[in-house]
Amino acid sequence: MTAKQVRVMVLNDMEKLDRTLFRMEQGYELQFRLGPTLQGKHVHVHTNYPAEGERFEHHKFHALDWINPTEREDDSDKFCTLDLKISGSYQYYFGHGDKEKSGGGYIVVDPVLRVGADNHVLPLDCISIQTYLSKCLGPLDEWLDRLRVTKETGYNMIHFTPLQTLGESRSCYSLADQLELNPDFSPPGQTYTWTDVGNLVEKIKNEWNMLCITDVVYNHTAANSKWIKKHPECGYNLVNSPHLKPAWVLDRALWHITCAIADGKYEDRGLPALIQNHEHLHAIRGVLWQDVFPKIKLWEFFQVKVEPMVEQFRDLLQSGAKPDRSKTEGKQQLKIIQDPQYRRFGNTVDMNSALETFVPHGNSPGAIEDCCNWLRRRLEELNNEQYHEIRHHQEQATNCIDGTVSYDRIADHGPKLGPVTRKHPLVTRYFTFPFESATLEQDLELINQPEKSCHFLAHNGWVMGDDPLRNFAEPGSNVYIRRELICWDDSVKLRYGNGPEDCPYLWAHMQKYTEITAKHFVGVRLDNCHSTPLHVAEAMLAAARSVRPNLYVIAELFTGSELIDNVFVNRLGITSLIREAMSAGDSHEEGRLVYRYGGEPVGAFLQPSLRPLVPSIAHAMFLDVTHDNECPIQIRSVYDSLPSSAIVSMACCATGSTRGYDELVPHQISVVSEERFYSKWNPQAKPSSPEEVNLQSGIIAGKLALNRLHQELATKGFNQVFVDQVDEDIVAVTRHCPSTHQSVVAVCRTAFKNPKHHRYSNEVPSMCIPGKIEEVVLEARTVERQTGSYIKDERSINGMPGYTVEIKEHIQLKDSKVVRQAGVTSRGRSEYVQEIVFEQLTPGSVIAFRVSLDPKSQELVGVLRHHLIQFNPLYKAGSQTDPNTPDILKSPLTEIMSKMTLADMNALLFRCDAEEKEDGGGCYNIPGWKPLKYGGLQGLLSVMADVRPKNDLGHPFCDNLRQGDWMIDYVSNRLISHRGTLAEVGQWFQAMFAYLKHIPRYLIPCYFDAILVGAYTTALDVTFKQMSSFVQNGSTFVKLLALGSVQMCAVGRFPALPPLSPALSDVPYRVSEITMQKEQCCVSLAAGLPHFSAGIFRCWGRDTFIALRGLMLVTGRHLEARNIILAFAGTLRHGLIPNLLGEGVGARFNCRDAVWWWLQCIQDYCTMVPSGTDILQCPVSRMYPTDDSKPLTAGTVDQLLYEVIHEAMERHMQGIEFRERNAGPQIDCNMRDEGFNIVAKVNPDTGFVYGGNRFNCGTWMDKMGESERARNKGIPATPRDGSAVEIVGLCKSALRWLVELHKQGLFPYNSVAIHKDGKQLSMSYEEWDRKIQQNFEKMFYVSHDPNDPNEKHPELVHKRGIYKDSYGASSPWCDYQLRPNFSIAMVVAPELFTVEHAWEALNIAEEKLLGPLGMKTLDPDDMVYCGVYDNSLDNDNYNFARGFNYHQGPEWLWPIGYFLRAKINFAKKLGKDTYDKTVYLVKNVLSRHYVHMERSSWKGLPELTNENGQYCSFSCETQAWSLATVLEVLHDL
Repeated sequence: MTAKQVRVMVLNDMEKLDRTLFRMEQGYELQFRLGPTLQGKHVHVHTNYPAEGERFEHHKFHALDWINPTEREDDSDKFCTLDLKISGSYQYYFGHGDKEKSGGGYIVVDPVLRVGADNHVLPLDCISIQTYLSKCLGPLDEWLDRLRVTKETGYNMIHFTPLQTLGESRSCYSLADQLELNPDFSPPGQTYTWTDVGNLVEKIKNEWNMLCITDVVYNHTAANSKWIKKHPECGYNLVNSPHLKPAWVLDRALWHITCAIADGKYEDRGLPALIQNHEHLHAIRGVLWQDVFPKIKLWEFFQVKVEPMVEQFRDLLQSGAKPDRSKTEGKQQLKIIQDPQYRRFGNTVDMNSALETFVPHGNSPGAIEDCCNWLRRRLEELNNEQYHEIRHHQEQATNCIDGTVSYDRIADHGPKLGPVTRKHPLVTRYFTFPFESATLEQDLELINQPEKSCHFLAHNGWVMGDDPLRNFAEPGSNVYIRRELICWDDSVKLRYGNGPEDCPYLWAHMQKYTEITAKHFVGVRLDNCHSTPLHVAEAMLAAARSVRPNLYVIAELFTGSELIDNVFVNRLGITSLIREAMSAGDSHEEGRLVYRYGGEPVGAFLQPSLRPLVPSIAHAMFLDVTHDNECPIQIRSVYDSLPSSAIVSMACCATGSTRGYDELVPHQISVVSEERFYSKWNPQAKPSSPEEVNLQSGIIAGKLALNRLHQELATKGFNQVFVDQVDEDIVAVTRHCPSTHQSVVAVCRTAFKNPKHHRYSNEVPSMCIPGKIEEVVLEARTVERQTGSYIKDERSINGMPGYTVEIKEHIQLKDSKVVRQAGVTSRGRSEYVQEIVFEQLTPGSVIAFRVSLDPKSQELVGVLRHHLIQFNPLYKAGSQTDPNTPDILKSPLTEIMSKMTLADMNALLFRCDAEEKEDGGGCYNIPGWKPLKYGGLQGLLSVMADVRPKNDLGHPFCDNLRQGDWMIDYVSNRLISHRGTLAEVGQWFQAMFAYLKHIPRYLIPCYFDAILVGAYTTALDVTFKQMSSFVQNGSTFVKLLALGSVQMCAVGRFPALPPLSPALSDVPYRVSEITMQKEQCCVSLAAGLPHFSAGIFRCWGRDTFIALRGLMLVTGRHLEARNIILAFAGTLRHGLIPNLLGEGVGARFNCRDAVWWWLQCIQDYCTMVPSGTDILQCPVSRMYPTDDSKPLTAGTVDQLLYEVIHEAMERHMQGIEFRERNAGPQIDCNMRDEGFNIVAKVNPDTGFVYGGNRFNCGTWMDKMGESERARNKGIPATPRDGSAVEIVGLCKSALRWLVELHKQGLFPYNSVAIHKDGKQLSMSYEEWDRKIQQNFEKMFYVSHDPNDPNEKHPELVHKRGIYKDSYGASSPWCDYQLRPNFSIAMVVAPELFTVEHAWEALNIAEEKLLGPLGMKTLDPDDMVYCGVYDNSLDNDNYNFARGFNYHQGPEWLWPIGYFLRAKINFAKKLGKDTYDKTVYLVKNVLSRHYVHMERSSWKGLPELTNENGQYCSFSCETQAWSLATVLEVLHDL
């Protein structure tokens, strides 16, 4: 158990940390404590992290309560706390006194990603992601074939570019409709929907263990989006953004220049359509300055019309106006006031400032005229300033146009667009123009027609070096007029305003888009994040997180500043920032990025769980190349792909790539122009096939090994990083595990330049690696092969076939071709170092070593390792023999253990504290921690399974091992105290531990673990070999459940079962330690641990026989099952099998169902066990040959089993009615007097078994009220008197079987005798069987017909299409309660049900009762439903005081087995489609049980959970019937 992670934030006055990143994990606690500047002040801390049960709202803050643990006035210990359980970004602020805010910041909580059918966590550092351009995937039904490449290359996450309908340009990021799936994904005749995409994503998650994310694009929409035409207010147009008018005018003029150049009108001025050189560029400048700028006169939009202004001023002066100084505040500056509508010469000046600035010397006309002339001169100056400012803008525009044309048409690294045409204009258009173009003059007139100018929408793009926190389309930005926008002419920039009220349609539309995305994908990549308005992204991500709380958010930011990056990460809760290895100019920088993006330095201290919160850098998603950047093969060389990938893979963060990199596609796969499809996976693909790839293609094999290594290193806690720049091309990255001190060292020789053209040195420096190299994890290099050269395929995106990877994995150093030799040198007294001399570390190659403990320690553990080889050959390295090996260690442990019985295994592996105490011991208690769950190995292994993955060597368990030999001795001494083989195993441990005790103490935990894991796995192997082939060949889950059989089936110090007949063969005997007499030692079955494990409360008839089929028959423990059946048969009394066995002599016969479960088990025994019907002839020693006999000793009265069976049946038909012996508080302190009266009879008309009364509970739902305060004492919560549905089903099953046995001559009776009115009558088993068959559906089915004549109480029906829980209850409404019991009858007697009715009832049960692990015991719609069981709570509430609701809602596990088995059985009758869906459901449900068992330290399944699978502390931690019925489901499957 690791302590809770607590981070302490010390608050300091006036400290604003908005640009500091604090990352936390879910489950962490954040404590705010007062720094010295705030202690003693009344500080209040507010946060928008939602209070318990509230929804997150960005603007909703609440105050945190202060906790003062010392209860003193001193503030140094005072803190307030946040339990961080929800991922996202949260703000806090604090203030004191009347200061609302005197500091604050953000906390970013990482999401928890879950993958696989079992929903296991995928750590962020484990992520290996690959990007796909979605449009290149083809139709949806072909996706898996293409995506399989990612799976087979070892990635665990896929990033899809947007899946929506694309715009005209076909760019992946220009979306025509954010709500519609791209129709390209639907082949002819098929229309796929988001649901289909969601199902595919779910399938990839569950079956491939891979997660999927996709982009969200908030900044723009495709220019041809239909909705933007209807809602032009959603973009920046000339009506809502008149400041763009001058830029639009320039844009139109440039379009007309394009047309003129394309039409050859400028050829005579040296400007042809095909622009090829700098003279042509110079000619463009000439055209701009001579033809364009003078004609469009952009300065006029920024100037004032001088004369009207002067006239207005003259009028004011003549009227004697004086300045209002309050308005000018004494600032005498005349400025142009920009016309908000941006009309030519529409600007004005402030007349108040004019009056203040230009004061006439008198009132004469001459003085006024002078003043007006001064103003005129000043206005002309101001206009001139405006003119020059616009000229600066035009100069910048000219430079930008020049640069764009140069790149587009002349540069070698540019796209070389060819001649200027209307399709490829001179420069990209900045605005849409959805009308026919006329002359420039006519176009420009449209500026004054709002109904048209509202459709001139500004395109989006990006601006080099711009402030990312500013919106370049808003007023105040000159990006459009200066032509600084690198424009995407297929996309319209969206205008959100300040909130939804500014553009309701756009906000609603984008929120819906966001919710669709979050519903189907675990995460999003924020496209164009740095220029998406922060408040928009913030609101949209909040909407996404309300759909998917653990939303994974990634983004690529181009801010150039970590502080500004942090603003985005903080505000948006970005989980990982995309970083790219391609940004590194050399290998040294590439290595530096690895060190920068994750992990602690090697040798870092183990951090305490409570520590100061320190700033961190954003979690990185480190990619070898992103999908929208140039191809590394073009920039570096094909040989660099592998080593650079290896460097990336060694980083302690999320890593990844883009599809095409691994196949060595030698060009950028364009997000705009690429229309070919990705190749598919085919293990048999030929190298020359462009449409298919496999492990031999490109560097795929190398990437698979690197992805595996990356995921292994992250999973196993190799979280310390060291980067060594060996020489200018070689980078060695060490990932080190601080708890095992094992390392992986990857040596990568980059090839930024192609080795064919660049001379690389043959001298590779040797390397010193501290410690002992265990293996070469992988060595790989890119090699050429003869498969022809690269030809770009027309249909498929193909890579270079002439290269592949030569790779070896997991080889010894001696088998390496890269390493020539490895010598050992010594540095100082005890540090050993291995020196590596390289032979073939050619450019483009990679080798990774696994390094373990230094030889000094290896020598100390050598002998121990030698003895561990039998468990794991890896221990061969560094092992050595001991000439004085003790005899017990000379034979392998398997040999010793193979003599053990499964009962011995119970003692070796399990036994809870109560069982251990019965033997005079107890479970090992770790001081300062807690006792282990079991005395056996599982008790230790459960803890070690927790400690091992985290390598938590600071655990009290490990500490206890380091401190002394107590636990070590406990393991061996406990076993030696037993007799026989167990003692031998104890001696084996003792001998192994003799070595263990003499190695360095800090190594003891890991070797103790190795010994125990070896012994444990050996024990499991031996155990499973003694079980059925179903278990031996079964899944891990089957084996886990089958271990439940070992867990529950034991021979205690005192026999729990009554003795069997001495005439019976194959009964185990032992000499009693107490009496020293020979006694039987049969295995008995515990009901559950820890509460029902020892003494009188161990064995229960009902529990035993519900669990026996799964735990004993399915697992192949036939003889032991036979003995249990016969032992209970011997206790038959009144025709009943006991509820509480009490060794037979203390039995209570107070349940009506145990006998029927016993009969069902005999039937199952006969059908499942070879020659199983032989059991019918076995002798049964009757303890109570008559109802009133005193208990007789074994062998006094023997009967054959079939006679006992017949007696049980006959007694029921004759009617069982008696009062329990010793009735009263001495046997049940809660039961009322009437409750001790037991009745079990058969209705002669229907054949239904019925019985009980309202004061007792004779079925498994047997909770007796215990609260005097709530007045439920002595009243059963669920009497289920009358005919309980499962008993009727079990009776029918028994009858069907007995009829069949009689026909086969295996059962001599064909009828039961009835004594009625002094007459001897009889009823045949066949007739009894027929009666139930004829009446069951009539009486139990609640039909949809409101006038059903069979319905006695139509007024009580509240659900139709179900089966009643009972028939004829004393409280009739109880019959109609929906409970899971009918599914038991469906499994044992399916013939009673019509398929359609059964299926409907099962579906209702699934909807209403199915929980995560168990079945709700009562319909949640029922007024007395309560899903939380608390047996200690005593209050006035009749319905749940003292756990009265034990079976009125809590989710019991064992009925889920019958429910799922019933689903399977009836699904088979409804066709393949239904069956397949059912199997999916069953596996889905069972996966949760598997996860629970894997994680449970008890290695079991609980008796019950509270509602929705919540843990119930009053439940048995592991219950026999829970394990059994789940195992039976797997057996049925």
